[in-house]
Amino acid sequence: MTAPLVLTHARLVGAARTVDVLVRDGRVHAVGPDVARTAGAGVEQVDVGGRTVLPGLWDAHTHMTQWALARQRLDVSAATSAAHAVQIVLDRLAARPLTPGTALVGYGFRDGLWPDAPTSALLDAAVGETPVVLVSADLHCAWFSTAGLRHVGVAPHPTGLLREAEWLPLTAVVDHVADDVADAWVAEAARAAAQRGVVGVVDLEITENLTPWRRRIAAGNDVLRVRAGVWEPYLDKVLAEELRTGDVLVGTRGLLQQGPLKVVTDGSLNTRTAFCHDPYPGLSGPEAYGILSVPTAHLVPLMTHAHRKGLTCAIHAIGDHANTLALDAFEASGAGGSVEHAQLLTDADVARFAALGITASVQPEHAMDDRDVADRHWAGRTGRAFALASLAAAGVPLAMGSDAPVAPLDPWQAISAAVERTRDGRDPWHPEQRLDLLTALRSSTDGQPLTLQVGAPADVAVLDADPLSSGTPLRDMPVAGTLLAGRWTHRGF
Repeated sequence: MTAPLVLTHARLVGAARTVDVLVRDGRVHAVGPDVARTAGAGVEQVDVGGRTVLPGLWDAHTHMTQWALARQRLDVSAATSAAHAVQIVLDRLAARPLTPGTALVGYGFRDGLWPDAPTSALLDAAVGETPVVLVSADLHCAWFSTAGLRHVGVAPHPTGLLREAEWLPLTAVVDHVADDVADAWVAEAARAAAQRGVVGVVDLEITENLTPWRRRIAAGNDVLRVRAGVWEPYLDKVLAEELRTGDVLVGTRGLLQQGPLKVVTDGSLNTRTAFCHDPYPGLSGPEAYGILSVPTAHLVPLMTHAHRKGLTCAIHAIGDHANTLALDAFEASGAGGSVEHAQLLTDADVARFAALGITASVQPEHAMDDRDVADRHWAGRTGRAFALASLAAAGVPLAMGSDAPVAPLDPWQAISAAVERTRDGRDPWHPEQRLDLLTALRSSTDGQPLTLQVGAPADVAVLDADPLSSGTPLRDMPVAGTLLAGRWTHRGF
């Protein structure tokens, strides 16, 4: 247990006067103007100098290993065409040739607006027999050179652009590194998150998640709380341990909890596989409306089973039809939980979210990344895309995150995108769907009130500016320190 600590001259969000905050046994013990004077001998006092304190931030949707890997990979997110992406690859190979037997893995391309098609032939003409794998920003497709396909044990492909069911089973192959290497990179990414005021993440990595997190915490990776999601192939293992959502794993110092059952029911916007009521412009045939990857006939009994065993459900749905079916499944199964992404919604389904008590787990920065793609591929429907204000007005619980590595693991970017609906100096995109700042902050603090509460975990972010009054750009909010259960995971003052 951590030693008691008093933060003196701390300013609560929106407050004019400062207070002291006493932390004992990992929880907020007292908040008030005279707390330091009565705290007792031997209690460390840290003067925060009038800085603002609020509950630590959470990222409600991450893929931590993939985020850690992406931080080490070639970034091709700036590519404006397939040819441009190839040039980025060539520049990287010229600067740093590959070690024999390895592949060059990049991430972050968005081809929804590209004037040319990403193909193996285009890569092969430039890189020859060099294995190259480029993973899309939305994680729903990957672009391979022919040698890259061979590297992961796949036969030549007509285009080299593998989507959804062709690609997702290969992620484990492409992402594989030695456990000690992956753990070191995850620890680095966790420390970087703590520097932005983050105290916890929901990790929905596409693997068995309890084992690696038990190992990491035992080895000293202890700067974040983790709620570990479970996928259907690993569900029996979780149920064999009789774990329910919210259960704390023994031997993890209270840092690891069982999370929800995660199911992906459709694709993504950029890959044009999000399952929609209306067809994508210029497409025809069965996939013109996107892809429904888990039919209702399978989803409902799966969710019913999980619900009976005490697990909530986190159902990926991006297209409006996928969201309709996800809500149908929540209603039919009686399960609770969240729809992950909820990017395109009908008005009727916004109301159903509220009626069913389902959380909308949203990633506002995706709206900034995808606004132009949405304007093209969801033309005429974007008023109900990333409809954060509509959801909030209907009383739908919101949980904000990043979907890292799809967007950076930085809640201040999500808060900025939710409140301002703009980035890079552009006009706000559908400003009628902006969230007010208080709602955005509450949606990033795991449901905690913004004023520190006696008895709550001493998970605290210490800011150099008050987000409500300082005028400091939200995206660049300076974080001076982060406490997790009363111990510093980041201290910059």
